[in-house]
Amino acid sequence: MEKIDELDRKILNVITRNARIPFKDVATKCGVSRAAIHQRVQKMFDNGVITGSGYQVNAEMLGYTRCVLIGVELTSGAKYKSVVEELKQIPEVVDEYYTLGAYAMLIKMFAKNDQDLLRLLNALQNIEGISKTETLTCLEQSIERSLPIE
Repeated sequence: MEKIDELDRKILNVITRNARIPFKDVATKCGVSRAAIHQRVQKMFDNGVITGSGYQVNAEMLGYTRCVLIGVELTSGAKYKSVVEELKQIPEVVDEYYTLGAYAMLIKMFAKNDQDLLRLLNALQNIEGISKTETLTCLEQSIERSLPIE
């Protein structure tokens, strides 16, 4: 069952390009009332079509000079949920994925410098259920975008 219609797609095309655009401007671009935009956007939040809204912050401006992706092996798949709960307690962990392949989990984490990274890696490796980690240092992020709305 499709959760969105053509008007929802038009709205998503506008707001995913500029999340700060006023609803009155979205309404003008979509040819409907401002109230209709409010109702549609709220409905998309309620139905899980839109999962968040907010600002993206430049980590370097906050003093984080290291971005790393970490492959995590677990002692057993049964430990996944408890490991996730522990990861939630580390604010520098910003993304976590349960994966198939070489690693059970892939996480994205920021550190202020090499010493901070060492501290964070030690914290990760002390979490019960994590058996091994592999750290990949990010040099540059060239693409960051939402899926196209078709």
